[in-house]
Amino acid sequence: MISNAKVCELKSKRSTRGNSAFEHVYAVIMAGGSGTRFWPLSRRKHPKQLLALFGKRTLLEQTVARLRGAIPPERIYIFTSQWVRDQIAHLLPRIPANQIIAEPASRNTAPSLGVAAHEILRRDPDALMVALPADHVIRKPDTFRGALRAACEWASTEGRSVIVGIKPTHPDIGYGYARFGREAGRAAGQPIYPVEKFEEKPELAVAQRYLASGDYCWNAGMFVWRAATLLRNLDRFQPELAGQLEEIFAGGGVRGYSKFRRIFPHLQNISIDYALMQRIPDVFGVAADIGWNDVGSWGVAYELNQKDHQGNVQPPETIAIQSRGNMIVSPRKLVVTVGVQNLVIVETRDALLVCDREQAQDVGKAVQELERQGKRKLL
Repeated sequence: MISNAKVCELKSKRSTRGNSAFEHVYAVIMAGGSGTRFWPLSRRKHPKQLLALFGKRTLLEQTVARLRGAIPPERIYIFTSQWVRDQIAHLLPRIPANQIIAEPASRNTAPSLGVAAHEILRRDPDALMVALPADHVIRKPDTFRGALRAACEWASTEGRSVIVGIKPTHPDIGYGYARFGREAGRAAGQPIYPVEKFEEKPELAVAQRYLASGDYCWNAGMFVWRAATLLRNLDRFQPELAGQLEEIFAGGGVRGYSKFRRIFPHLQNISIDYALMQRIPDVFGVAADIGWNDVGSWGVAYELNQKDHQGNVQPPETIAIQSRGNMIVSPRKLVVTVGVQNLVIVETRDALLVCDREQAQDVGKAVQELERQGKRKLL
């Protein structure tokens, strides 16, 4: 009898025939965030990545769909919270259920990707990992797959790490940046650059200099390495974390649930950027124009959605009198606006948000206040 693992292996080989750049590539989608700036629609049990903010599909479904033709479902892993693991399994039935992993606690991206590397390397010693956020919008999926192909080809050499950088369109102070050096080579027809330095979110004047120089890309949190490269870098630069991850792996990994559940909550809460990317050698980048947006607030959601003749984003039945530039989400109630501009109005069964669209990025502060007041049912 052929084992389930062997069946997956055979399917994987069939699905990548004629697509050798992706033959040993596995996607790890990070879907553990709560998206507090999309409160009250986004909650712990229904986070941002499970919202259909643009069209009928959720952000997570869009993330998986972008991989079609490159990485098949049997080579996709999703790391998420215990609150929504079953929802995701129902939403994405083609992804094997044992590859939708509920983390026992939220510990940021470095521990999650370390666990993923052990799981994937156990399965395929030649594996490459593509780490992707679950909640971004990419308007040019074909261009994205081309950039991913180039990154995977370059990262197939042991020791290299590659970021998919986003060519900036304006001097944004909300993103981290990566400074690219002179072209190091080409992969899949695209130039590859050494990453000389990662920069934190800058002041506006600094961001303007970055844009004018042409040497910087936004760091969108999309990374590619061989799984073995990632683990070797953890051994070198994060030995305590690496040892704890090895203990989880020795205890059966995510399938040895008791040890995973016991050890994982005590891992260091650290992002892969701080743990490795800002410290390791041989980091390279692809500069991509893929129509990217991290959808960081209701204000951004407004900009990305189709508007009516008054510049409003709202349900068809809304009555708007002398009201412009508003975003209204109200699936249960009729909303009538008179003489208001540039507002975000979001209604749910138990809460109502009204805020200035220009201050929508501060909605997360309201969530912090709800938590301080102990109103956990609203979170």
